[in-house]
Amino acid sequence: MLGATLLALSVPAADAPKAGAPTPASRAERTYRDARALRDAQPTNTAVAWQFARACFDQCEFSQNNADRARVANEGIQACRQALSNDPALAPAHYYLAMDLGQLARTKLLGALALLDEMEKEWKTAAGLDENLDYAGPDRNLGLLYLNAPDWPLSIGSRADARQHLLRAVQLHPEYPENHLNLIEAWLKWNHYADAGPAAGALAQILPQARMKFTGPAWDSSWEDWNKRWAAIQKQLSAGPPVAAAPHNRK
Repeated sequence: MLGATLLALSVPAADAPKAGAPTPASRAERTYRDARALRDAQPTNTAVAWQFARACFDQCEFSQNNADRARVANEGIQACRQALSNDPALAPAHYYLAMDLGQLARTKLLGALALLDEMEKEWKTAAGLDENLDYAGPDRNLGLLYLNAPDWPLSIGSRADARQHLLRAVQLHPEYPENHLNLIEAWLKWNHYADAGPAAGALAQILPQARMKFTGPAWDSSWEDWNKRWAAIQKQLSAGPPVAAAPHNRK
């Protein structure tokens, strides 16, 4: 169970959008179009290339169908591959290559498994070059990859590896809410309520500062997601573990 202090921490309601105001989807589309124009104008600029790949990833989040998602993801993948051919040590290009490969994987069924090894390789490379990138993004995404992928022998899923990288992301950047959310959700998935409770307390401690730091229109869609997940976590923790939950091996 959560303590009274944690349960009392409310999730602020999102402000109603003003008529005609940009939405997260429209901002992502405009950023994508601007980044693509800049990429077309400077095809050999590696910084422009990975920034375009980042815009591709964000645009994919709002894609309406698999065909559009795959098209935009492949644009980002191609941009990163070209950038890396010129600068193999460019950490953001490795990172966003894996991110866009992840978006491409969402458009596939069994074919998605073939992409997981490359995603793992690229995020590991990015972590070795800059583990602080995107608020510990390489470790955060490796943790989610190991958490959600099928286990061996089908794929690379691993509870131990997921735990290692999700914990590392929180250690590197405890100020970033998503690092905490991913870790708490993993503990709950594994029915480790004794770990989830303190981890939720740690998130509650950093949320007031985070709301002041990660602010502005660029963060609207992130907070919409984080608030929903945080509310679901609090509800699940207050309900307690399932009565019939069997003990789990922590290895």
